[in-house]
Amino acid sequence: MAIRLLQHRAPDGARSVIVAEGDRATIVPGVESVHALATRAIEAGQSLADAVRACGAGDSVDLAAELAAGHILSPIDHADPAHLVMAGTGLTHLGSAEGRDKMHREAAAVEKQTDSMRMFLEGVEGGKPAEGQVGQQPEWFYKGDGSQLVAPGDALTMPAFTQDGGEEPELAGIYLIGPDGTPFRLGLCLANEFSDHVTERHNYLWLAHSKLRQASLGPELYVGDIPDHVEGASRIVRDGKTLWEKPFLSGEANMSHTLANLEHHHFKYALFRRPGDIHVHFFGTATLSFTDGVRTQEGDVFEIEAAPFTLPLRNPLARAEGAADAVTTVKAL
Repeated sequence: MAIRLLQHRAPDGARSVIVAEGDRATIVPGVESVHALATRAIEAGQSLADAVRACGAGDSVDLAAELAAGHILSPIDHADPAHLVMAGTGLTHLGSAEGRDKMHREAAAVEKQTDSMRMFLEGVEGGKPAEGQVGQQPEWFYKGDGSQLVAPGDALTMPAFTQDGGEEPELAGIYLIGPDGTPFRLGLCLANEFSDHVTERHNYLWLAHSKLRQASLGPELYVGDIPDHVEGASRIVRDGKTLWEKPFLSGEANMSHTLANLEHHHFKYALFRRPGDIHVHFFGTATLSFTDGVRTQEGDVFEIEAAPFTLPLRNPLARAEGAADAVTTVKAL
């Protein structure tokens, strides 16, 4: 049976790890972080689930109550945020090219096939290679380090200069690099890969700029066999009422790439196999409120939920203080 791991911080600041199986959730004794637990599992040659079981069971926890109280942290973090890498791949889901292609066609006002559509179709053709073979390279982007990771319930904050703050409901893979450089997948999380779609629409070569934003992970790290089909809902709540809602699909049955292919094309770079580093890799989405004409506002709340995760991911939208046209200066030494 799959387990779900959560990170908890008590009012006095003490940290702990929670394991949930079905409706039962308990403290994992003697462990303060998922990072520490995974490091222990790698050193012992155990699976992550076996490392949890070896710790025994502690006190029971009411997950919904602890989440509502703001005691649940992101399910993964690093003591040094510079050693947590957030990156992702786009145009990976069946149907995911539609919104991007529409944006680019409107910008270019031409009928020829866009670069996004070409990349999507190449993924459909070669994104699911036979085992042991290398498949088509996907689109890839960098989001930031651990300082950009926002806990469940906390605000996703747009920079003062940004054009837009839009949700991207998806799955993210969580990885720890072992002592010999081997990437270990710890599990999957629900995620909001927050982006600036107005900036991207202006020119798709600004995609890199549009992705340098915060992101949030759902409360639970799912540890177990990877589900082939994940179906959930993404919504925006404004002033207590649902402004927009749409189902979203993920899992390999709904993707043009295998997870193994996406993982290969990320971890093939030696700089992403530095021992001790944590990687959060976003696998992409096909559902955006932006493509339905929604413009978000400060105070809107993003809500994402999907089985096999039992807790939703909610984040309000905020904007950083400061002048939108403020110039960042550099001093010469």
